[in-house]
Amino acid sequence: MKSVLFLSGKGGTGKTSLAGAFAVLSKNKVLADCDVDAANLHLLLNPQITESGEFQGSNEAVKDDAKCTNCGECRRVCRFHAIDEEVNIDPYLCEGCGACVYVCPTDAITLRARLSGQWYTATSRLGPLASAELYPGEETSGKLVTLVKQKAYTLAKEVEAERMVIDGSPGIGCPVIASATGASAVILVTEPSLSGLHDLERILSVVTHFRIPAYLVVNKFDLNEEMTVQVEEFAAEKGLEVIGRIPYDPGVPQRMIEGKSVVEDEQSPAGAAMREIYARFEKEAWMTSARIKNGVNPCDWTDG
Repeated sequence: MKSVLFLSGKGGTGKTSLAGAFAVLSKNKVLADCDVDAANLHLLLNPQITESGEFQGSNEAVKDDAKCTNCGECRRVCRFHAIDEEVNIDPYLCEGCGACVYVCPTDAITLRARLSGQWYTATSRLGPLASAELYPGEETSGKLVTLVKQKAYTLAKEVEAERMVIDGSPGIGCPVIASATGASAVILVTEPSLSGLHDLERILSVVTHFRIPAYLVVNKFDLNEEMTVQVEEFAAEKGLEVIGRIPYDPGVPQRMIEGKSVVEDEQSPAGAAMREIYARFEKEAWMTSARIKNGVNPCDWTDG
């Protein structure tokens, strides 16, 4: 099974819009939304939840008042200022490191699993979906992304899917790294701006490190065509293949309000561009597979 992951160095580049387009155009696929901090692929899918569960990704310290002598040793060693002068533990500041448990002379503090989020699988108008929501303040997004991918692979086996479309997180942090693990190819989506170019350089370094074949799409290219040229020149220097440009299309927000992808609108210029990108990517993906079989590493196309 081949999996394509959509990433961007920053939010708001159109990554999810392109992932949604691939969800419409791909056959025999499963979908995974690994942007667990702000999942939104489901807005295009009208999902019906089939299974859900709680995610416990971290620990928190809990005090037994009956055993506590208020000696203050726990407060002395806490580096996160989670324990106040009255030896009360703030669950929002506690990082679950366990230092207070170690030094407590009366064993009044223990660590317990903390509810960090929820995951779910669903049927949708475009295929099976695995997604999740990380609760505010939680920092275990990488673990939750891994769980989402496990659920997606289980769905893929059940329906014998040949493709997996993965909407990744923006940035270069833990959820991105967890999303990239095992991906067959990555499509990087950027915008023609200095910040877009800077963030593209950062995310490309991550993808190159993991030796994943990568392709580039420039969204809203016509808003700054001079900058688009600079972005594509950077891509050429790095051996990153540009597989398409998407024009600015004021109709895109309306399609989103309707819960549809722009590729479902025959009159949409952005939708037409995305259909061309999909066709080109499918061709390039098969070429990549052939090169791998012939012993050529596709990551040799980059500086990595």
